[in-house]
This record gives sequence, structure tokens and C-alpha cells, in this order.
Amino acid sequence: MNTLTETTDAIMPDPSLMEKAGNIIRSGGLVAFPTETVYGLGGDALNPSSSQKIYAAKGRPSDNPLIVHIADLDALPLLSDDIPDTLYMLAEVFWPGPLTMIIKKSRSVPKATTGGLDTVAVRMPDHNTALSFIRAAGGYIAAPSANASGRPSPTLASHVYEDLSGKIDMIIDGGEVGIGVESTIVDLTEKTPVILRPGYITSEMLERVLGKVDTDVTLIEGTDKRPPKAPGMKYRHYAPKAQMMLIEGDTGKVIEMMNKEAAAAAENGLKCGILCTDEIKDSIKADLVLSVGSRNDEASIARSLYRVLREFDSAGIDMIYSESFPDKGFGQAVMNRLSKAAGFNIKKIQ
Repeated sequence: MNTLTETTDAIMPDPSLMEKAGNIIRSGGLVAFPTETVYGLGGDALNPSSSQKIYAAKGRPSDNPLIVHIADLDALPLLSDDIPDTLYMLAEVFWPGPLTMIIKKSRSVPKATTGGLDTVAVRMPDHNTALSFIRAAGGYIAAPSANASGRPSPTLASHVYEDLSGKIDMIIDGGEVGIGVESTIVDLTEKTPVILRPGYITSEMLERVLGKVDTDVTLIEGTDKRPPKAPGMKYRHYAPKAQMMLIEGDTGKVIEMMNKEAAAAAENGLKCGILCTDEIKDSIKADLVLSVGSRNDEASIARSLYRVLREFDSAGIDMIYSESFPDKGFGQAVMNRLSKAAGFNIKKIQ
């Protein structure tokens, strides 16, 4: 398959391109498209064969649910016969935006899209190109991140091409995304809403609207036989090709350990990469030292994270050591992605 890449202005997308991309979806094809979080791989959410094509293109386990992207609230009644008031409360504040909500699905939503579950994950992205594309395609786009399963999510169209060229019909290039990590996912089918994946919309922000909100802290392991209720819960995600370890502790001791491990790697003929912040970059000596930004700017760290992980891959790095970050606010999303990328390989030093 020849994968076509088309460039458009992210704010004022080309109507003819949106129509062309929409026709691909209507005919059962796949189109990668930009959102404010990461690039998504879109197919017709109401067509089981389209969802199956998404799983095949990504190499994604078929019990890992897809998110249905919509462009208008009027699209919701087709997806669920039991829409809770909490969804509308959150939508009023956070939609369009980086928030995915899980509700009970209707019969119209195929289980091929929901990973076999009786629930459906829904979100309305805050991105003009995404919204125009969704409307042109019929209003219901099933879309995980547009990367090979397990790899760092794409924040540039070139990342999508690297992973999925020859496997999908089209890539809409809308430039670099704004946020850089996937949406927050909250399960509204429980008595108390539960955050299943942290993101830009934090628990504190949700609680200001709903009151009490729980957070799923178990992070189901790959050996767990229970079906994941949301993307990113069960399988290894966001991972570079190299082995990776997070180092947590006093800054001085973190620097000392990073330099020690980099020297040891060199002695063993291995290429060592260090993922760090601006504050300590000049104190590190390794084959490749990459900063994700300042510790004082969590948004810049999130925006750079996946790009930096892919740069380590391009450089042929064998082992990566990374700083850790405060597990609160938006930092919780950053640590969630880093922990998954490292396979929960975290070294705590006193």
C-alpha cells in the first residue's frame, strides 16, 4: 500500500483535503490525523472491519479498546443509551479538549471497536483539523495513537510515517502537536468516577466539577488476564527500543549515578543515553544527553517526551537513564508515560 502524506494548515484545514480523507474513511480505509495531544490513527468507529484494520496496522492487541472521536455533542446518543449527567458536566468544561470519558455503549458500537467491552471511550479533540476531518468522515472516528503498538506516540507526521508507512492510506500532516501526551481517561460507569489514564486534565481539575474522583493506581500488568478498560492500562506502551531505567532521588546523587552508569556502559561497548532536564544537562557525560525542557515547565516536558525517546532510537542507543518527576498534577501524566516506557524499572537512591 502506498501511504499518501498531505500537508494542511492545522487551524484552517483545506476543505478539499478533509473531503478526500473523509471519503477514505467512508470506504473503509485508515487515515492518520493530528490532534492537540498526539497523532491518531482513524477508521470508521461504526465499521468492525475498520477497527480490525487499525489493530492490524498497529500490531495492537484486539482487547485494547479504541477511543471514539466525535466533533459534536449531537453524536453522543448513537453511541450510548445511558449517558450520565456527569459526562455533560465535564463536557461543558473540558470539551473540546484532552479528556476521554468511558460510558456504557449502545448496540450501534461494534465490540471490535471497544475491545470486546460493553463500554465505549469517547472524546472530542480540541483541534480544528481533527474536528473537520471527523465531520467529513461521518462523525465517528475510532482512533488510537498513530504509532506501532508499544512505541512512543507520534507528535509529528514524520513519526507516523516511520511506523506506519505502507500500512495505512493517508497521513494528514498538521505540524507538531501542542500537548504531546495522550488524553486523560475517566471512567463514568463507576459509582465514583475513576481516572484510568492521567493526562493534561488532572484529578484536581476534574474534582472541581464532580467532587470526589478516584484514580486507578494498579496499572494492570501484562500478565493480568482482566481486559483493560482503557488504552494504555495493560500492555507495554510508549517504549523506546533501548532498555530504560528511571532514577529517583536527590538531584546530586541522580547526576552521580547517571555519570557512573554511562561510564560503565562505555566500558562494555554500549551506547548510553541520558534523558534529563535543562537544570542538570551540563553536568552529565554520556554518548547522547537529551533534555526534555525545564523542571519548571511540565508542559514543555510533556511536549518533548516522545520526540526525545524517538531520537534515542534513531541514534542506536542501547541503554537509557532518565530523571524522575513529581507524581502530581500534570507531572503524574509524565511519570505515567515514563514508567510505562521503562517497564516500571525505577531505581530509588537515598
